[in-house]
Amino acid sequence: MSMPSPYQKREEANFGTQLTCFLIGGAVGAVVALMFAPKSGRELRGDIADVTRKGVDGARETAAQLGTRAGEYYEVSRERAGEFYATAADKAGEFAASAREAAARRGENLTAAIDAGKRAYAEEKRRTESTMLEPAPTYPADNS
Repeated sequence: MSMPSPYQKREEANFGTQLTCFLIGGAVGAVVALMFAPKSGRELRGDIADVTRKGVDGARETAAQLGTRAGEYYEVSRERAGEFYATAADKAGEFAASAREAAARRGENLTAAIDAGKRAYAEEKRRTESTMLEPAPTYPADNS
């Protein structure tokens, strides 16, 4: 079942509103016409009852149609919300996995950098200590 476009929804909502207004206007017009028609009281009350019954039946029919449409829109909306939730959950899971992988890579890089720093420190310390153990060069004194 395809999802109606926003324009179709608006047109259908307008149609329902227009139909309701038309039925109410028709009922009011019929009652006013009957009141001004030259009939006896018994005939007039019968005509008013008929028009009222027809108006109530029309309103029930319109309400049933609108109820059916509302149910359909609810089901479609519920399905779409479920699809959106599933998609969002999948994307969130992918993002979390990607973030964990990036953190692990950065952790490995950080560990490698620390190890390289330790090796460089040990090498420099060894060179410095070996230089300190060597005798210092002596230079002839300049007596000029």
